[in-house]
Amino acid sequence: MKKKAIILGATGLTGSHLLELLLDDPNYELVKVFTRRKLPNIHPKLEEHVIDLLELSNYADKFSADVVFCCIGTTKAKTPNKELYRAVDYGIPVEAAKLCKQNGINSFIVISALGANAKSKVFYNRLKGEMERDVLAQQIKHTQLLQPSLIVGNRDEKRMGEDLSKKIMKVIDFLIPARYKMIEGKTIAKAMVQMANEPAKETRVPSEKIKEIAKKYK
Repeated sequence: MKKKAIILGATGLTGSHLLELLLDDPNYELVKVFTRRKLPNIHPKLEEHVIDLLELSNYADKFSADVVFCCIGTTKAKTPNKELYRAVDYGIPVEAAKLCKQNGINSFIVISALGANAKSKVFYNRLKGEMERDVLAQQIKHTQLLQPSLIVGNRDEKRMGEDLSKKIMKVIDFLIPARYKMIEGKTIAKAMVQMANEPAKETRVPSEKIKEIAKKYK
């Protein structure tokens, strides 16, 4: 049977690649996107819900699929307010996990981050760790938490800090352990689709493992 998917964060770097892959994938008959702004895509398999993602719980009746992909993430530059930052990076994935549990969706694949640790003193790492902890608490049968290193690719927006990091990492690439090397957004998207078809053995999937899984995608 063909599958139905939900994408949260389809307008971002990884999410936009993921959307293209799923729309082209004959194994999927419907791709629902919950997004804050309308997409340029027009496709017979695409079902679009333009909503406030911070109020995702209000759309529980629309939240039905075989698998949910969560590519939600903001930046300090875009969201300097820590409470709002938490509402996005923690609140949306955790609420999505709760809806998966409530609506009997057995596969939830979410992008976290390398270094996620609920006990970390670093705000970003602690936030991602708390998100992972509370997503796992929902006990969804197939939960995969991807922990990529620096995600790179062609973005619509300029990120000065990211651009500088990319330049530095390219120069010293031969010194960087596999886990910490840069990773393309499209590579992550391929791995997410592959994991939906064949769940990884690990619940938490580090960056180098994401690359390995992406190579299996056809």
